[in-house]
Amino acid sequence: MTEKGEQWTAMRAAVFDALAGFEKPASAYDIAEAVSAAQGRRVAANSVYRILDLFVASNLAMRVESANAYVANAHPGCLHDCIFLICDDCGQIKHIDDEKITSGVRDVATGAGFEPSRPVIEVRGKCGECA
Repeated sequence: MTEKGEQWTAMRAAVFDALAGFEKPASAYDIAEAVSAAQGRRVAANSVYRILDLFVASNLAMRVESANAYVANAHPGCLHDCIFLICDDCGQIKHIDDEKITSGVRDVATGAGFEPSRPVIEVRGKCGECA
């Protein structure tokens, strides 16, 4: 993020720490509540949304589209498309990488005259523990 000229502010650090502390995908409201509790003052979800958008653009976080929630990226230096396996019962997600699948999605989109910027692949169902 700092390579793009962005500064790592105290608020951005607080939002990232809160996001990284969740075991499941967290909404901006969940994160705002956690930061508010940690700082002893109210933090608006709108501010958190702006920071999360910056994190996604910088590959520090990933957005789980179907849940309108976010997860910290465990390997932000690695640029690739992601596949999320989302448990409908417990809410856990598993992030997997399969370049064969995601490149196939990109190829199909390109073949249809569409320029994909970020394929989103989410599979909903039950995790091994809930099945």
